[in-house]
Amino acid sequence: MEHRTLIAAHRGGLFLWPENSARAFRESARLPIEQAECDVHLAADGEVVVMHDATLDRMTDASGPVAARSAAELSRIRVRGTAGEAPPTLAEYLAILGPSSVAPRIEIKSDAQRRPYPGIVGRTLASLDAAGQRRRSWIIGFDADTMAEAQSAGGLAGVAWLLELPVLQDIGVEGAIAVARGRGFPEIGMHERVLDAGLLARFRAAGLGVGVWGANHEPSIRRMLDIGVDIFATDDPQLAVRLRDER
Repeated sequence: MEHRTLIAAHRGGLFLWPENSARAFRESARLPIEQAECDVHLAADGEVVVMHDATLDRMTDASGPVAARSAAELSRIRVRGTAGEAPPTLAEYLAILGPSSVAPRIEIKSDAQRRPYPGIVGRTLASLDAAGQRRRSWIIGFDADTMAEAQSAGGLAGVAWLLELPVLQDIGVEGAIAVARGRGFPEIGMHERVLDAGLLARFRAAGLGVGVWGANHEPSIRRMLDIGVDIFATDDPQLAVRLRDER
């Protein structure tokens, strides 16, 4: 059976629509892709909220940490580039994807001080369970302890541990494999620039799936399709679909 590389809309497809917005997820849910990636933080009252940054400044008409506002306060904030939409809660994101074949891919972020949010894994899983979507959802993130908590909870489609280049350089490929296997992660993720066919083969030989982000233009998308990465998150999912279909 021929290997099929999966496509995820990165932040809902930020080249095409306002990133991590309800509109982006509505649009990406209509595409023939496999997953729509989002990023989550905790609001002051424990609500899981979709936003890439730990602060509101870049993407909304407000400023300051996401964690300093309650869900009710966040609902009165507007995402730049939308027709007055608030940042979606995780529950709202899941409700958008629910009727579609596009599965959730949820990156758990750290707070403005780069610290894990206490309790965010449990609250994220509770939202998935309330929506009946745990079994088809992936949880991804850079913090190995947070990802290990998600992996230990079980019932997910998968967990992916993301590696920044300095971490990979620090611990090496064998170190990354040892951490992933020791924690039971089925997949490792990295920037597409880091990955080549040889490195992919080393991870595959260790029984690990490999995903990437940063495949946003034709050359990098084609390269990821050529080497047969398991999944790539792209800012231009429409282009990615076209290039995959051409094959």
